[in-house]
Amino acid sequence: MAFTPHLWQGAGTSQIAARLFAFMCLWLSVAGVGLADTVIGFCTAAAATWASLHLAPPAAGRLRLRPLLRLALRFLPQSLRAGIDVARRAFAPSLPLRPGFVQYPTSLTTASSRTAFCAFESLLPGTLPAGTDASGAILVHCLDVGQPIQAQLAADEALFAGAIRQDRHPWPSS
Repeated sequence: MAFTPHLWQGAGTSQIAARLFAFMCLWLSVAGVGLADTVIGFCTAAAATWASLHLAPPAAGRLRLRPLLRLALRFLPQSLRAGIDVARRAFAPSLPLRPGFVQYPTSLTTASSRTAFCAFESLLPGTLPAGTDASGAILVHCLDVGQPIQAQLAADEALFAGAIRQDRHPWPSS
C-alpha cells in the first residue's frame, strides 16, 4: 500500500499526536517497557495511526475540556451510586426490581455521536442501551423503570453533547 499524504493533511498535528500516543500507550500496556519492545511498538503505533486516519478520518469537531470535565465529574458519583444500588438489589431480594425498557428520544444528530453516547451510558451500572426503536429513540434496559432514567439520560446527553461539540436538535413531537 503506497503512502498517501492526503490522509495526513486533514488531520492536525494534535490529532495525529493524540492517536499515536494512545496507540503507543496501548502497546506498552500489552508488551511492557523494553528497548526492543518500544521500538517495535512505535513502528506499530505509527502504522495504527496511519490506518486509523484512513479508516476513521478526524471529525470536524473537537472535544471541549470543561464540558468533558463536568461530564466526568457527574459520571463518577453517578456510577458509584448506581453500583451501590445494583449491589443492594442483588444482596437484598426484598428490594423491588422492576426491569424493563425505557425509550429515550435522543437529540444527538449523528450516528457516531449517538453510538458514542450509548457506549458512555453503558458504563453505568443498572442501565444498558440496547438498541433503537422504529422512531430512532434509544431503548435503555434498566433494573427499575420507576427510577428517573429519562431525566438522567437527558442531563448526561446535554453534557455529552457539549463535550463533543455536537449540535442537538429537539426530538420531533409527532
